[in-house]
Amino acid sequence: MFENLTEKLQRTFKNLRGQGKLTEEHLDVALGEIREALLEGDVNVGVADELLANIRKQSLGSEVMLQLSPDQQVVKVVRDELSAMLGKHAKPLFASRPPSVWMIVGLQGSGKTTTTGKLAKWLIEHGHRPLVVSTDVYRPAAREQLAQVAKAVGTALWPGAGTDKPLEIVKGAIREAKLSASDVILVDTAGRLHIDDDLMNELSMLKKELVPSEILFIADAMIGQDAVRSAGEFHKRLGLTGVVLTKLDGDARGGAALSIGKVTGAPVKFVGLGEKYDALEGFYPERIVSRVLGMGDIMSLIERAEQTVDRKAAAELERKLRKDGFTLEDFRDQLKQIRKMGPLEQLVDMLPKMGPLQNLPKDAKVDEGKLKQVEAIINSMTNQERHDHNIIDGKRRKRIAKGSGTTVQDVNQVLKQYLQMRTMMKQYGAMAARAKLKGLGKLAGLH
Repeated sequence: MFENLTEKLQRTFKNLRGQGKLTEEHLDVALGEIREALLEGDVNVGVADELLANIRKQSLGSEVMLQLSPDQQVVKVVRDELSAMLGKHAKPLFASRPPSVWMIVGLQGSGKTTTTGKLAKWLIEHGHRPLVVSTDVYRPAAREQLAQVAKAVGTALWPGAGTDKPLEIVKGAIREAKLSASDVILVDTAGRLHIDDDLMNELSMLKKELVPSEILFIADAMIGQDAVRSAGEFHKRLGLTGVVLTKLDGDARGGAALSIGKVTGAPVKFVGLGEKYDALEGFYPERIVSRVLGMGDIMSLIERAEQTVDRKAAAELERKLRKDGFTLEDFRDQLKQIRKMGPLEQLVDMLPKMGPLQNLPKDAKVDEGKLKQVEAIINSMTNQERHDHNIIDGKRRKRIAKGSGTTVQDVNQVLKQYLQMRTMMKQYGAMAARAKLKGLGKLAGLH
């Protein structure tokens, strides 16, 4: 999402390297480049100009900066000011006495129903018992769509059958939540193609009846500043408590994520990073800033690993590393663990664009088919071959290649990669055993 913005900022910082000290002339050039990068990244003009004014003030006014090189000074100030602009991580709100009510609002087509399902799954994973209900009585099959979503994520649903009055539907949902001990009600409200008084009056009526803990605006990041303007209008009329940005895994330029909170006054609380119902994460401003500046998002990468890694298997791998027993079967299993963490391009996007990874091609594509091919090759080996690579001679390589639909060269390449991994595991085994990623970090290039 932030690729172009990150690339331009990195170029600006690189141009400052080698300068003896940070002068106003250098700073003016850098700020001009940063402004261009922000606007091309679809950051709101007012937000960009305010940010640049703060960066200029801090860059020229801080004596601490004298200890840093010019590029380090600007990077530090940009990081600090971006972090200040985005604010702190905003936790979701719950009522003091359940059930808490979360109203899901937004324009038609922004992804409200799908996001309602994602939020329900997120709540379940965090120990809550959500109930979902749709008040969209206007769009054909809207309530049936939510019923299918509820079934897919395994959450309770109030169908609201027998009435087409939104107020009656939510009253029934509240009664059902109390009877079923559901502690959060997710209300998937009706949308419109454009903001109008009928929609806002209905939402205001529901707000008055429900007294919601959260009023979450669903914003499609792909439409950029239009989403920001729509969120601002909803906030004026309803008083939003938060924003959920969807489709942040797409080709959006990312500016909406950086400016929507500042413009609307409502913090971004969640971000959608894919179509699956588990593709929803809390919004952590400091991690976003780190990614924008090319520093990666190692914390999110670690959290994904912790959620997907089989702890029993990790403990067994640790034992094998201590005994130098890393086999081709272990190699295959580690690749499977990484694939469970999500699309590889998302994982690569979390890696720092500096140090040993700074020269990665901008538009480098991760070929997930190669990982599947590696698995196919190892699966075509006998159990004995997977546990002792030394017995795999030329004849066996031909058989493995034929069985996996590959070539002998492909088999040779897999064996070479395995031996490189085995050497690395042996060299860094002690460190890998202590690391949270249990060896996945090494495979991802974080050594």
